[in-house]
Amino acid sequence: MEPERLRRRLGSAFRLRGLLLRADALKYLAEALQSVSEVELEDVIENVIDAVEKQPLSSNMIEQSMVEAAVQECSQASDETIENVFNIIGAFDIPRYIYNSERKKFLPLSMTNFPVPNLFGTARDKAELFRERYSILQQRTHRHELFTPPAVVAHPDDSRSKFQGKFFLEDPTGVVQLDLSKAQFHSGLYTESCFVLAEGWYEDEVFHVNAFGFPPTEPSATTRAFFGNVNFFGGPPSTSVKASAKLKQLEDENEDAMFVFVSDVWLDQAEVLEKLHTMFSGYSSAPPTCFFFCGNFSSAPYGKNQIQSLKGSLKALADIICEHPSIHKSSRFVFIPGPDDPGPGSVLPRPPLAENITEEFRQLVPFSVFTTNPCRVQYCTQEIILFREDLVNKMCRNCVRFPSSSMDIPSHFVKTLLSQGHLTPLPLYVSPVYWAYDYTLRIYPLPDMLVIADKYDPFTVTNTDCLCINPGSFPRSGFSFKVFYPSNKAVEDSKLQGL
Repeated sequence: MEPERLRRRLGSAFRLRGLLLRADALKYLAEALQSVSEVELEDVIENVIDAVEKQPLSSNMIEQSMVEAAVQECSQASDETIENVFNIIGAFDIPRYIYNSERKKFLPLSMTNFPVPNLFGTARDKAELFRERYSILQQRTHRHELFTPPAVVAHPDDSRSKFQGKFFLEDPTGVVQLDLSKAQFHSGLYTESCFVLAEGWYEDEVFHVNAFGFPPTEPSATTRAFFGNVNFFGGPPSTSVKASAKLKQLEDENEDAMFVFVSDVWLDQAEVLEKLHTMFSGYSSAPPTCFFFCGNFSSAPYGKNQIQSLKGSLKALADIICEHPSIHKSSRFVFIPGPDDPGPGSVLPRPPLAENITEEFRQLVPFSVFTTNPCRVQYCTQEIILFREDLVNKMCRNCVRFPSSSMDIPSHFVKTLLSQGHLTPLPLYVSPVYWAYDYTLRIYPLPDMLVIADKYDPFTVTNTDCLCINPGSFPRSGFSFKVFYPSNKAVEDSKLQGL
């Protein structure tokens, strides 16, 4: 491209983002991008601007040194592609982004005045937890075609809480008492502390509700079109893996990639170990890419001998894996702790099983990862969130009104989670969360797949281009599990009963 035309294009691209390039920075950038083909140019410019915006900017005037650092980061990113094929991301490693309503964009923690997250949260952390959930849903709703200006009649995305037997609608501007006697509830599981859109009329200091609905969901592609290639998900890549053509190509070419999801792997039960032996024998000729084993790893949760017993059970599993050399050599194993596994209690996110429990197993099976609950998995351009929690029954028990429609419970459940953009849209006394780490439970932007390992019956539901699966409880469901093929996003129901 002609140098003058390229400079004009660069200048206008930066101005669109509210940034101005100094003359020396513009000259440097034009020379650096001279050899880039016209087809790739737009993406490259976007990546450079994203890299510039990640730097701590004191003004909108961009110096040459900033542009140099951004170009260097982008060139490194293209070399990293092969290393970024498969990553397990623990909850405590997820980057924190905070929505800035003035700039209408997400800022990394380092560019805000928020403190670094701490397990022992402050009062501010607890307040911000709900404020952040609110602001994310509000900006998403305002972008939806039904709610774009001129106006939204009801104040959107408000949170509900019970006080002296009454329900209230609450948002950052205030609180109003509700009359639900004539309210029609749209599909979903409406619990306290969830965010809703309410329609009705206000009279005598009471809001009389005609209809309740959830904030509309938003496909991942729409979110990314608005916020660019920010890596919200976490992991080594500096920008979102969705933008990588190389990773997409690898994903499409590797048709043999296969993930196996199993929940409630009770390693202290002889029958469970026997079925795992059968599973490994069946897969030994074509080993899966990865086995995801979710807790609980013991059928009896408590007792002073639990840790010792779990060590022995893991050793027995390692011995079975070692009996199948092809699987031992080719497959990875990821372990996500369950609610009753040894650990610091029921507060989320849960840390991995303690190293002294897993040490012997990791020596025998080197391709194993013990991670947090929830955790994230990035495979090529696909993003997967895994969460082990008996959530369906918990949400049904805490419903303000149980769904009356014939739509099945899994569909109500999935719609609720994706609309709320959060893994546990429940009051904190029902599902406690480390206040400063609430952002690790976000489901925003929507992942490609959400795995909720629950003791409820297995299900597969797709909503807003997000595939949601529950492998079910392995011992309780006739030894059911789910198999996922990333190349064509197919899910297979599998069962070992009677084998």
